[in-house]
Amino acid sequence: MALRLPLATLAVAVLAGCVSSPPGGVQVVERGQNQGRAPVIQRQPVRSGHYVVQRGDTLYSIAFRFGWDWKALAAHNGLRDPYLIRVGQIIRFDNRALASQPVASTPVRSSTPTTTRPAQPATPVTAPPATKPAKPPVASTPATTPVTPVSRSASGWAWPTQGSVISRFSSNGSLNKGIDIAGELGQPVLAASDGSVVYAGSGLRGYGELIIIKHSDTYVSAYGHNRRLLVREGQQVKAGQSIAEMGSTGADRVKLHFEIRRQGKPVDPLQYLPRR
Repeated sequence: MALRLPLATLAVAVLAGCVSSPPGGVQVVERGQNQGRAPVIQRQPVRSGHYVVQRGDTLYSIAFRFGWDWKALAAHNGLRDPYLIRVGQIIRFDNRALASQPVASTPVRSSTPTTTRPAQPATPVTAPPATKPAKPPVASTPATTPVTPVSRSASGWAWPTQGSVISRFSSNGSLNKGIDIAGELGQPVLAASDGSVVYAGSGLRGYGELIIIKHSDTYVSAYGHNRRLLVREGQQVKAGQSIAEMGSTGADRVKLHFEIRRQGKPVDPLQYLPRR
């Protein structure tokens, strides 16, 4: 079955715990479900092997997982507006030619979480896995959750929640590619800037209940370990708007894991958020 990915709803991670390596020595890392420290995330995009699209995948989720900018990954695989990907389709990270493959043509958008698969050596794909039809993409609509007045930095970002920063960003090796903010169970999690929700679910291992917001063609932000999600894919949100309740899903304590990615690469959120 095909997954229709309109530009506003492409969605989310190279993450930490179980490790498998695609050919060429590039390591794909996943975050463990019960790790107390911050996630291990790919410093550079995976440049070898390929990924076979599964039900529930989006272009954003695949790009986020393997360290790519979604626009670059789309161009690398010859995907154009309206950015269709299909179950069983090969998404390449290397420069080998894409093999033709029989796939279903009916566009669907799966909301069912799926276990991720690492990049694999290129192998022929003869048939897509059987799937049941899923509901189509949600039309873009404004979210109706409360909006809290927030202070924004000169670049337009606001803090996603109240609380102390208990883990900081690091650009070195396998260390944190975001920040962790402590808080209380059920505490509001807010959109850090205006944008569109491009992922809302628990299909990415180690992030628990996760929200990803696309702010522009350059920036996305991610909010992990929530107890409950209050918005859905396709909804438009404003800075300060409630998007989730803080929790401990995929973590060893109640906290918010917050990331900002610029063209697919993690950047230090503290360089974008207002000074406290």
